[in-house]
Amino acid sequence: MRQAVTIFLSLLLFLLPTAQFRLWAQTSAASAQPVPAIATQTQAGFHLERIPIAGGAELLTVFGQLPGIAQAGAKQTQLDGAIMPLDSPPDVPLVTILRDTLGDETRENDRLRYVWMHTYTRPGARQRAAAAVPFLYNRVGNKGASKQSVPTPIIDLAATEQEVWQKLFWSALQTLFVDPYGFALKAPTRTYRRNVTDYRKAHIISALAILSLYEAEQGSANIFSPGELHEIQARLMLTEKTFGGIVDDIYLQRVYQQQTSQWLDTRGHNWELLRQQAEVNGLIFEPLQLPDGSATHAMLWVARTELEANSQRQFHARFLNIADPWGDKRLRNWQGYTETRYYDAEGRAVAPDTKDAHAVELIPLALYGLDHPKIPILLVDFRAALNPKQRELSRRVLEDVARNVLAVSRFDLPYFLGRTVYDYVTDKRGMDLNQTSRLRAYTQLKLLLSLDAALDPAFRTEVSRRLEYVSLNPLENDRMAQAALARAQYAALLDYAKR
Repeated sequence: MRQAVTIFLSLLLFLLPTAQFRLWAQTSAASAQPVPAIATQTQAGFHLERIPIAGGAELLTVFGQLPGIAQAGAKQTQLDGAIMPLDSPPDVPLVTILRDTLGDETRENDRLRYVWMHTYTRPGARQRAAAAVPFLYNRVGNKGASKQSVPTPIIDLAATEQEVWQKLFWSALQTLFVDPYGFALKAPTRTYRRNVTDYRKAHIISALAILSLYEAEQGSANIFSPGELHEIQARLMLTEKTFGGIVDDIYLQRVYQQQTSQWLDTRGHNWELLRQQAEVNGLIFEPLQLPDGSATHAMLWVARTELEANSQRQFHARFLNIADPWGDKRLRNWQGYTETRYYDAEGRAVAPDTKDAHAVELIPLALYGLDHPKIPILLVDFRAALNPKQRELSRRVLEDVARNVLAVSRFDLPYFLGRTVYDYVTDKRGMDLNQTSRLRAYTQLKLLLSLDAALDPAFRTEVSRRLEYVSLNPLENDRMAQAALARAQYAALLDYAKR
């Protein structure tokens, strides 16, 4: 009986978001009217399409060009056997917001409802099965091509408190009814919940970044009313907080400002740490920027000509967490990706046709995320592909063994004290072990690779290939597959809205 109740409640929680949207749509369609033509607002890199819906609502969809995907490798993407052409229009539907206008022209009483991130889709059966396998920290492929149902919204802005109660209810259900059965049932359910949560969180991070980029480019044209974009962003930010869904609307502007300020401070702190360490070690520091100019990542390079000259140089690895490059034979015989830059007599980067400019061949060492708390986080090590993944797994494995195998609570006094001391030591020494997840940094990096047309295609391909090694979530799809899925999801949403 208890098992039957557990299964029923799990299915109820799983189906609730889609059921809520269907109910709203059916209610709004009671006064069905023909759907007018699409209204388009053009931006520099993004554009917004506004589609009125019968019954008094509208879909606001942010489209973006993904030059990184258009330039990548082949001209077609294979989705587990289905060939999807990439020579279609470059604009990809990214984020859709449903705004309930209540059937009038008054903007003051409009209500923001659902937000869809079109790369956020129901995983395939194989992905779901893999997501429940304990200690499986890897992707298992992309979602297969299938008939698209109504896309699942990533958040309901008008009922965010329901998410809080659902989380608490599921946690209680897990603790009281599932965990007593032991590892055989506890480990798969907890693993699946963790992967589902991380999968949704990654797409919320992407939605936040896209809305910020759109806001930075929109200029004077404004389909959204003052404060609406910040309200949406604040609600998405609050999804990371346990009780964020019950925060009152009057505090949303403050939440947005505080969180944005915190991210800027963290980014500036990590920028300076990494730049100083690069300067001390004689390496080249280069920030990587999103289209709005925000530097969320940074690269470290070494000049090939410096390897022999500095073979006896001492290397300070604090905050860098990579091997000593000066005595590394792999770099002296490096056959991988390189870039040629031009510098003047004073060591400043200049154009190739500048007088007295000389060429310098640069070898990539590592790529870091700057938005991570406490230290710059290593995302790509060009000499050791599994180095970042091992560091990411240091925390995940520790938690899974402690909670699922040993059944140790995080509030157990010896365990708590041990973790506290270990965290303090690693933080002080700048060690990238047992740190907070890289999920935010990796998600932003994937978005950067897709949006930045200025990146060298060979560099983009190299980084994308290495990112595949560090993917932990079986529910994830690669960048190429996501573009095709986004178009299919958007078409399914429009089809349902028009019906």
